[in-house]
Amino acid sequence: LVGYKNYLYNNSLADTVEISVAVKTTDKTSMQNATKQNKETSDKIYNYLKGSINTSNGDYIKTANFSARPVYVYQDRKQVFDKYEVSNNIIVHTKNIDKIATMIDKSLTLGATNVDSLNFSLSEKDAVCDELLQKATAGAVNRANLVAGAAGSSVDKIKSIGTSCSLNQYQAVHYARNSLMMAKSAETSDSAAYGSSSPIEAGVIRVYSTVNGVFKLK
Repeated sequence: LVGYKNYLYNNSLADTVEISVAVKTTDKTSMQNATKQNKETSDKIYNYLKGSINTSNGDYIKTANFSARPVYVYQDRKQVFDKYEVSNNIIVHTKNIDKIATMIDKSLTLGATNVDSLNFSLSEKDAVCDELLQKATAGAVNRANLVAGAAGSSVDKIKSIGTSCSLNQYQAVHYARNSLMMAKSAETSDSAAYGSSSPIEAGVIRVYSTVNGVFKLK
């Protein structure tokens, strides 16, 4: 038997992005007030983002990680009530990468507290993986034949083969509402400053493929 591992990668421009927009509201008096405030802000952001994507192109919006809880703090070694807190996340999946910076800025100006993550990916990942795995498999067979030939033998058949394909799609970012507002205020006091978007580049997605083959020799 002869075993061979072949590793290939491909660089492709990202064509899809997903962001998580968080809305957090608090109220000292009641959970109902905190929930109402959160809904009003979330609805404004949701409606704006819904109008900024193309659902016929596979884009979508969903909500996730909704929570409502009382918050307690320690005072004089005792746990005392501080406030009611409601959190909601709006997930946006879109191919409109050129609009994502504007979406982030506008969401923050509409009341979003922060953007927790931003993930670039490939809509045709499977097609890219299929091509890479085909090349990696052919390369593994060729190398196995080369090694077997050097040993005075040849490959009879494949005993086992394993494949994997992945991409480095995750990019961690964090845009907080207060820090963005301060940065724009520092640039200019004119309200037109809010028309400039945070600089975001999609960049290149690297797709990795690996083939592990074990070949039976004649």
